[in-house]
Amino acid sequence: MNILLILILIYGLALGSFYNVVGLRVPVKKSIVKPRSSCPNCNHQLTVIELIPVLSYMIQRGKCRQCKARISPIYPMMELITGLLFVSAPLVIGWTAELVVAWTLISLLIIIFVTDITYMLIPDKILAVFAGIFLIERLLIPLSPWWDSLLGAAIGFTLLLVIAIISKGGMGGGDIKLFALIGFIIGTKAMLLTFFLATLYGALFGIVGLLLKKVKRGKPIPFGPFIAAGTLTAYYYYDAIIEAYLQYLSSGF
Repeated sequence: MNILLILILIYGLALGSFYNVVGLRVPVKKSIVKPRSSCPNCNHQLTVIELIPVLSYMIQRGKCRQCKARISPIYPMMELITGLLFVSAPLVIGWTAELVVAWTLISLLIIIFVTDITYMLIPDKILAVFAGIFLIERLLIPLSPWWDSLLGAAIGFTLLLVIAIISKGGMGGGDIKLFALIGFIIGTKAMLLTFFLATLYGALFGIVGLLLKKVKRGKPIPFGPFIAAGTLTAYYYYDAIIEAYLQYLSSGF
């Protein structure tokens, strides 16, 4: 079992590196296949050794081997997070068919995280590709009841659309479509919990950012990372969160 988890970690690290490329190139309409990855400062094409997830960054001390320019820590961070999340999925969900859905969901959220923090954009192309994948997966591995996927998608889309209209652009079109897809994947109740948690995480980040003067009042911040965090929290721990909340209510506060 330990060897299998190590293999999953390595697989996740490698995919995390690829998802960095997808997240950085797709929004600017670049090929994810060519040209090969290179230093954004000196255009030095990275060798195989320089592309080892996380390890290369550590060996090079976060600098390009050619020009010594600093490499963004976002690259190893997303590689490591992807690897750890891939390992966490079977530990939380178990070795069931749903694990395929979990890994696909993690993949989507990692890419969305990268695109949103870099460009404040959730590309339709990425959502469309994953929508096709999830449609097949949910046909083979349906929710119970099966129609909860359709209801979750409809409510997720409508909820975010209404908020976007009321807030006059406070929610982007990418957020609206993403929530529809999330509702389809995890169902209505978990999607609603996702929205609550994403809003909570975003609010806490904004308050701390304002106190530390890292966030400027009135300046928009990407919502995608908070949606990703809220989605995984709800997907993994929906039952535990609801049970804890009900116990809290029954205890009379």
